[in-house]
Amino acid sequence: MSYAAYKMMHWPTGIENSASGFVTNCRADFTPQIPLNHTEDLESDWSSRRGIGPVPNLIVTAANVLELYVVRVQEEGTREARNSTEVKRGGIMDGVSAVSLELVCSYRLHGNVESMAVLSIGGGDVSRRRDSIILTFQDAKIAVLEFDDSTHSLQTSSMHCFEGPEWLHLKRGRESFARGPLVKADPQGRCSGVLVYGLQMIILKAAQAGSGFVGEDDAFGSGATVSARVESSYIINLRDLDMKHIKDFIFVHGYIEPVMVILHERELTWAGRVSWKHHTCMISALSISTTLKQHPLIWSAANLPHDAYKLLAVPSPIGGVLVISANMIHYHSQVDFHCLGMSWSSIFFQELPRSSFNVELDAANATWLLNDVALLSAKTGELLLLTLVYDGRVVQRLDLSKSKASVLTSDITTIGNSLVFLGSRLGDSLLVQFSSGSGASTLPSGLKEEVGDIEGDVPLAKRLRRSSSDALQDAVGSEELSLYGSTPNNSESAQKAFLFAVRDSLINVGPLKDFSYGLRINADANATGIAKQSNYELVCCSGHGKNGALCVLRQSIRPEMITEVELTGCKGIWTVYHKSTRGHNADSSKLADDDDEYHAYLIISLEARTMVLETADLLTEVTESVDYYVQGRTIAAGNLFGRRRVIQVFERGARILDGSFMTQELSIPLPNSETSSGSDNSTVMSVSIADPYVLLRMTDGSILLLVGDPATCTVSINSPAAFEGSKKRVSACSLYHDKGPEPWLRKASSDAWLSTGIGESIDSADGGPHDQGDIYCVICYENGALEIFDVPNFNCVFSVEKFASGRAHLVDAYSQESSEDSEKPINKSSEELAGQSRKENVHNLKVVELAMQRWSGNHSRPFIFGILTDGTILCYHAYLFEGPDNASKVEGSASAQSSVGLSNVNASRLRNLRFIRVSLDAYTREETSNGTLSQRITIFKNISGYQGFFLSGLRPAWFMVFRQRLRIHPQICDGSIVAFTVLHNVNCNHGFIYVTSQGILKICQMPSTSNYDNYWPVQKIPLRGTPHQVTYFAERNLYPLIVSVPVHKPVNQVLSSLVDQEAGHQMDNLNLSSDELHRTYTVEEFEVRILEPEKSGGPWETKATIPMQSSENALTVRVVTLFAFFVLFRGKKLYLDSALLQNTTTKENETLLAIGTAYVQGEDVAARGRVLLFSIGRSTDNNQNLVSEVYSKELKGAISALASLQGHLLIASGPKIILHIWTGSELNGIAFYDAPPLYVVSLNIVKNFILLGDVHKSIYFLSWKEQGAQLSLLAKDFGSLDCFATEFLIDGSTLSLMVSDDQKNIQVFYYAPKMSESWRGQKLLSRAEFHVGAHVTKFLRLQMLSTSGRTSATAGSDKTNRFALLFGTLDGSIGCIAPLDELTFRRLQSLQKKLVDAVPHVAGLNPRSFRHFRSNGKAHRPGPDSIVDCELLCHYEMLPLEEQLEIAHQIGTTRSQILSNLNDLTLGTSFL
Repeated sequence: MSYAAYKMMHWPTGIENSASGFVTNCRADFTPQIPLNHTEDLESDWSSRRGIGPVPNLIVTAANVLELYVVRVQEEGTREARNSTEVKRGGIMDGVSAVSLELVCSYRLHGNVESMAVLSIGGGDVSRRRDSIILTFQDAKIAVLEFDDSTHSLQTSSMHCFEGPEWLHLKRGRESFARGPLVKADPQGRCSGVLVYGLQMIILKAAQAGSGFVGEDDAFGSGATVSARVESSYIINLRDLDMKHIKDFIFVHGYIEPVMVILHERELTWAGRVSWKHHTCMISALSISTTLKQHPLIWSAANLPHDAYKLLAVPSPIGGVLVISANMIHYHSQVDFHCLGMSWSSIFFQELPRSSFNVELDAANATWLLNDVALLSAKTGELLLLTLVYDGRVVQRLDLSKSKASVLTSDITTIGNSLVFLGSRLGDSLLVQFSSGSGASTLPSGLKEEVGDIEGDVPLAKRLRRSSSDALQDAVGSEELSLYGSTPNNSESAQKAFLFAVRDSLINVGPLKDFSYGLRINADANATGIAKQSNYELVCCSGHGKNGALCVLRQSIRPEMITEVELTGCKGIWTVYHKSTRGHNADSSKLADDDDEYHAYLIISLEARTMVLETADLLTEVTESVDYYVQGRTIAAGNLFGRRRVIQVFERGARILDGSFMTQELSIPLPNSETSSGSDNSTVMSVSIADPYVLLRMTDGSILLLVGDPATCTVSINSPAAFEGSKKRVSACSLYHDKGPEPWLRKASSDAWLSTGIGESIDSADGGPHDQGDIYCVICYENGALEIFDVPNFNCVFSVEKFASGRAHLVDAYSQESSEDSEKPINKSSEELAGQSRKENVHNLKVVELAMQRWSGNHSRPFIFGILTDGTILCYHAYLFEGPDNASKVEGSASAQSSVGLSNVNASRLRNLRFIRVSLDAYTREETSNGTLSQRITIFKNISGYQGFFLSGLRPAWFMVFRQRLRIHPQICDGSIVAFTVLHNVNCNHGFIYVTSQGILKICQMPSTSNYDNYWPVQKIPLRGTPHQVTYFAERNLYPLIVSVPVHKPVNQVLSSLVDQEAGHQMDNLNLSSDELHRTYTVEEFEVRILEPEKSGGPWETKATIPMQSSENALTVRVVTLFAFFVLFRGKKLYLDSALLQNTTTKENETLLAIGTAYVQGEDVAARGRVLLFSIGRSTDNNQNLVSEVYSKELKGAISALASLQGHLLIASGPKIILHIWTGSELNGIAFYDAPPLYVVSLNIVKNFILLGDVHKSIYFLSWKEQGAQLSLLAKDFGSLDCFATEFLIDGSTLSLMVSDDQKNIQVFYYAPKMSESWRGQKLLSRAEFHVGAHVTKFLRLQMLSTSGRTSATAGSDKTNRFALLFGTLDGSIGCIAPLDELTFRRLQSLQKKLVDAVPHVAGLNPRSFRHFRSNGKAHRPGPDSIVDCELLCHYEMLPLEEQLEIAHQIGTTRSQILSNLNDLTLGTSFL
């Protein structure tokens, strides 16, 4: 491998930082609408409930992913709640029935977010200003982001960088720092502080409202919103203030000027010296004057515990600060001091107040629920409530009480006044609603039963699908989060009682410690090529402690098949409803039973005929006995008039049927003398149905509209007047039904919605019922323009030039500002590119299929999808933006074009409508030929409760909508799919039917155990323990897995295990009192579980458990194949002559389970370990003897890695590696290598080569020679490197060595003994290096799929023996390193260099600097830049077409060549 590509396949999910703030809207927007929409309810309910106040946004970061959510609250009793079809979680609390998170925008940044704060604006609830987000990145980069309504995205408002030569003095000679920059903001939004390089405090001064450049933005009227911004920055060197070791800082409430409290340690100490030197921390409060740049010390407090680590600012009116340490909580203010010790703590202060229970507070996270109650989350996942008992502004005491357990958190954020978000890296993150009363009795009695068990109302299978497994773990163990907080400690306690309910959860598959690659249960043994890849799944060890789980990840969906039949030559399939007895306006009220109605007929279109089947209990063909058109192929079929009629459209006509009887027949086109003579052979090409209209596109590029009359259930043909004389050919068209009680697009045409918040202010034009909604027609012309018309009047309400270019935003051409901004550069470049586009055949790039859809959900917005002739899929998401003075501008532009009907045009334009392009880089493009013009998009509203659309074709995929976000899951198991439709009947509940190109019709259902709201479908199996390593036993389809479970043991028992029994030492009692000896201490107990996947896809079953001994840790488990040699001994020497072996010994291979362990008994006991061999039996009925121990042997040193090498067992024990031969009953060492490795973290073997990764000493490359039985060192890396994982990378005949390290880098080495710089072959040479930005814990070598079958320019360069490395990280991300040939690499590298400048990067981050090797101050010689970054290359497809052509031209290639290379890479690595 000389060249490679780095490609992410599953992005990070472990949430590290979370914050809340009014980013997308300001506080003032909420006052009229919340708590209730309806004023009549307002008076009656206001007295009896608290109501949810303004709800801010939630911002979360996971490694380099930044996501902004809006919190949707559904009040009980409102119209929203009644219409909602979503599954509710958590019952009703405080009048709220459901709360959910909805994605606003998501970004993958070129840098990991170190810390985050929200710069708020202060100024009370009626403020029109918005909050901004401050992000910090290594080493000292700061970016301030604000939300821009006009582009519906985050924009960078300022960037601050304190790196590079001119800021070198800030480091004071140091190179490595324990943590990255830490940012905190002043609660009133006057400034924020960033701690960089340990000692430098950067103060960012916020711009005041109405001053500086903010005022310019404010000029267009007081109604406009402005975000908080940073005006200037300066540095305070804290060393000058005699502060040396800073642990935390915070801004406190209640001062006229910002006051920063800093927690720092004057002299360092540690646990071993605490009895001599303790209470070394202190806090200092500085008053920050941003104008004078002065920071006087106003108060301080010393003698705080040495393990204090966190500050928490107490909200007004109390003020002050809480200092949290491992065993104590201190409260300090300028005038007051209180503290609370945990019950075992306070060795030094006997008279301190103590809590009534034990809890360790190190690594806790905290937030405020009320202004006097803080919620703390301990490292065990316990939730604690800390109450400040106060009178006026004087705190009297601190009260700590236990709540229930929850997820292990990484950050907690309060959202508004009754929601809290528990962000987690180790489990699923939870959105929780809380409610407080002064005592348990004040809670409404009805609430208790509802909240007692949140998930009690649904069967377990549904609950598994709906809720996160982490919330479930607690629910199953009757320890759910739906708790009443605490019972009061004592009679006079002022403790408030709290009630919690889980409302939503974000799934997390990290941290991925290890994974294994195994067969799925429903694997197809006959599959070949890319379809074979969907036979496999990735079983990952993820989570920690009680959040530990096995995550089963599959990149593609494999449906559960009910039945299949052969059906050749199929062109399309449709299912239709039929019910004769229906009310007139059956679909006007979205009835609940509507969704559960069974389909009546299945219509199958073949090449020259149509089949009709009845979908009752059995599928029976009724083609002969129905009035359907069966003599030729059908173009489309669907229901009209509220499912009372069926319409069937064929090439030259249409039929309306009532069940099986025809009520009307139409011939298309109408014989019409006016049209051109060629119209006779014009037939129907495509059909779009939106009750009661049907839109037809003809082969000559014209369109026809069939208009239905619901009263008579008849249809008439209408040729839209707007298109009568039009010369523009239509390339694609679709109808869009804007359903629901509040049609979404109405908001875009009128300003009334802004003032009322309710769509009812606009009367519908035809006076029909409101909730019928509106119907629009979306049309794309062959020249690439897109127009939206209202139906049936065909007034143009929205138009865009060059839709097919794929610009980032679509704005109505009538609104002037857009045409000024975006048209000019495009026009200029289009002249330059005319010749080039001819060269690339881009001028015939047109939209061949369109769809516009808004799925159910109270706040859902429509999507537009367009498929281009080259297979590109454009996806746009609608949003509303009301420009400053849109009205006047639009009138001006419209009058210039036509003075006739001006007011009409202006009134009906959707001038506030805009679209933002959504990236679909999870989908692999399909290069279509012009022959395939069948419809590929099939929209579904309910397949097993999911909604979205299915894309058929060569590479079928599911596009599912969750929280207004598209999740794309390919389906590769059946190859190409030609037709798809939904099916709901007795035997197939909310399932689907599809036909493959091999001519097989399959009736399937969605696998119910997976959660699809993730980058890949995931199934979580809770373990209630920490998984460490997993391996796959292929013969029996079992997964052996190391799990450790925390167990509470008495202290004296723990101490006795730390003594070396062999040496006969006695345990001295270490001056511990008897009650201290009987306290419990938590230790991890290890076991190896053998799990079997459940055939039905349910929870996995533990087949056997192998327990470890006391204080023995299992470190590694591997399935090894050993050759049993019957070996001759001559004297004491062991001969291993291959000639001798063949004559006098027999060889048989055994597959065994090998486990390596270590005894962890403290530093006074010499390290020992055991190697254990188990055989796994064949008996399936009796689990007892499934696993039997074959052999065990104790060795010096920890057994940290095992591998089988040509039938022998290679064991890494402590500082040496030993090769053992297996005699059938015991292991005998035959060779060893006594290198300086300190602790081997990984062993990899290819043929007779060994790659060994050490925890500190980088990698060693060894070979095993059977002749002479020796392990010899070939070469090693002489640098020091803390290895995490290693693996061989094979590219044809080239062998490379891959290693990942603790600084989140990967390096590729190679062995070249003939090169002079390799010091005669002793030194491994660097082939490539790359910064991944995450700790890579495991590499897996998988063979790449050959793409040489496709037309490739360099067919000869396609090697068959080419492997890629799949890797998993601690952030929950999965990616791969894939080898490239040189030509492709040079092309993509040139493109990458262009894209650094061509793409605007979020937060102003530079992708090149992010991918530089990080050495953390150690000497490192830079290696070659031989890896291209697909995270940057994927931006190419999101550029407008003109820019794509321009960039391709500049680097001397073509757009199609670049897209083909990227496509080949994605296809070659479609592993799961």
